[in-house]
Amino acid sequence: MCRLLHLFSLALVLTPAPLLALEFNMPSGVTDTSQSVFNLHMTIFYICLAIAVVVFGVMFWSIFHHRRSRGAKAAQFHGSVVVEIIWTIIPFLILVAIAIPATTTLSDMYDASESDVDIQVTGHQWKWHYKYIGEDVDFFSILNTSREEIENRKKKNPNYLLEVDNALVVPTNKKIRFLFTSNDVIHAWWVPDLAIKKDAIPGFINESWTRIKEPGLYRGQCAELCGKHHAFMPIEVKAVPEASYLAWLEDQKAAKLAEAASAEQDWSMDQLMTAGATVYEKNCAVCHQADGSGVAGAFPALNGSAIVQGDKAGHLDIVVNGKLAKGMPAFGEQLSAVDIAAVITYERNSWDNQTGDHVSPAEVQTLMDKQ
Repeated sequence: MCRLLHLFSLALVLTPAPLLALEFNMPSGVTDTSQSVFNLHMTIFYICLAIAVVVFGVMFWSIFHHRRSRGAKAAQFHGSVVVEIIWTIIPFLILVAIAIPATTTLSDMYDASESDVDIQVTGHQWKWHYKYIGEDVDFFSILNTSREEIENRKKKNPNYLLEVDNALVVPTNKKIRFLFTSNDVIHAWWVPDLAIKKDAIPGFINESWTRIKEPGLYRGQCAELCGKHHAFMPIEVKAVPEASYLAWLEDQKAAKLAEAASAEQDWSMDQLMTAGATVYEKNCAVCHQADGSGVAGAFPALNGSAIVQGDKAGHLDIVVNGKLAKGMPAFGEQLSAVDIAAVITYERNSWDNQTGDHVSPAEVQTLMDKQ
């Protein structure tokens, strides 16, 4: 036994530095609420540790000092009222000691009143939609990890599956209220550094809030198994000073106006094909694969598809309006007319699909206006 303990101690001393740097505790976070949650966690941990030390200490001491080899004999006795009262009162006091800070922390976490910024968070398979209530700003946030990394054709970067194309931008030192819902199945918006983990449920609204003191980029993920590509729903929250946040809002509004104006312009085939490749990789490749081969039994192939190679109107209709029974979302609610025109043009002129069709943003806009 002594030899084993010696070898174990030596292994700890010689453990490589990267392993010694591993942290097994929950993060303390970057907000007052996350710090309160962390402190509550540690308080309960120390209480449980003290209980374990006392209970197991008494148990091991009793086993050692009252063992048969020392001549100890088991005592025969019936219940004691005093003992019963003691081991009822002590757990009660322990629970009260835990309940007071827990109630205070939970009350604070659920008080989302008097917010400075309100943001609606909607889960989609498999992306997040953010809408700034009271502002004409909304966008989708999509996984930004390349297909090459996902398919092991390229070395994975440190933020593999944790990066998005559009981060959620919020101001520092302001109370941000989040309203969570879903467009399809149950998702969960989880950012550990903010101590927020809320389910996004179809037809239901959950709420939470945060106030971030320091600028920074805080990452999270969907924490509810929501389907085949559940792992492809990362979250990025970018906290910036208020002045930078207000400037960002104005930039977003200007970009939205420019996007609407671009739908009225003439786009060449080359321009649409280039833009369509990007839109396809972000929104379609996750189901239909980068080469349009699809997934047997789950998502149909687009390469050689009768819909893709058939009438443009049918192809346009299914992309804009979707087919929820088959797991196809309505991209008319998610993409601009330019993006839809580009991705349809790309699909109809990629791989073995060489229709030569050119779908203009104006055609898409006309259909969307009729919806």
